[in-house]
Amino acid sequence: MRISRKPTGEKFFELFSAIGTNIADSVGVLREFVSAPVEQRAELAARMHALENAGDDATHAIIEHLDRSFVTPFDREDIYRLASNLDDVVDHMDAAVDLATLYRVGELPDGVVGQVDLLGKAARLTAEAMPRLSVPQELTAFWVEVNALENEADQVYRRLLSELFNGQRDALEVMKLKEVVDELEAAADAFEHVANAVHSIAVKES
Repeated sequence: MRISRKPTGEKFFELFSAIGTNIADSVGVLREFVSAPVEQRAELAARMHALENAGDDATHAIIEHLDRSFVTPFDREDIYRLASNLDDVVDHMDAAVDLATLYRVGELPDGVVGQVDLLGKAARLTAEAMPRLSVPQELTAFWVEVNALENEADQVYRRLLSELFNGQRDALEVMKLKEVVDELEAAADAFEHVANAVHSIAVKES
């Protein structure tokens, strides 16, 4: 049976593009969530979880296609790593939303909006980069900018921790809020891992 390189690659690129779009949609829900009244959070959490499930489905489709493909556009390990890193992004955002809902967290600190804004920028860059994976060498700006955003996210996260532990909040509230902001920080880290995976592919393909 002949398996041509081009159709195999196109399927992978189509699936990665779908995941990029799903990530952008997920950040949109996250943005709504952090500014929504508490009574609206359950519905938004359900929407986020549906997007997380859609991302899982796309990730499984990539892995299944990888298992069936004799020829792949990149190293198998790199395809698996990139798919896994992309999946982690929405997993962490879903966890943040789920925790805030389950813990019935009240008003979120202002710094959380800053975290979400940075995640939104990283999501836009990622969604734009995924359809261009066929020529990864042209994505230098993508991994450079995402890494810069992750550095900004680290600074926002540290300021948030300083605010949480300033002694003005109840210890239980601090614990709940810290779990939420930790997950958002992990989402920023996951975006950086995606960028690093793309950089690795570009180096190997150059």
